[in-house]
Amino acid sequence: MSQRLKVLELYRTLYYMGKEYPNGSQWFHTRLKLAFARNSAETDPQKIEQLIQRGEFVVKEIEALYSLRKYRAMKQRYYEDSQ
Repeated sequence: MSQRLKVLELYRTLYYMGKEYPNGSQWFHTRLKLAFARNSAETDPQKIEQLIQRGEFVVKEIEALYSLRKYRAMKQRYYEDSQ
């Protein structure tokens, strides 16, 4: 897969994941667009690959954030506060 397609797929994934971001989707989408625009002039294939890997790391971190949020909501719903 070409790097361009990888970048587009990463952008789509992050854009979709940002719809439920805790600070709001508008905040997330603005930051996402700025991050991609800041690196749009990059031409070095190795640097682009590093940026793609960093983006994939961010995707995993956001997935962990969402999982933690779901876990906390479920825990709060089903277990009494013991304090």
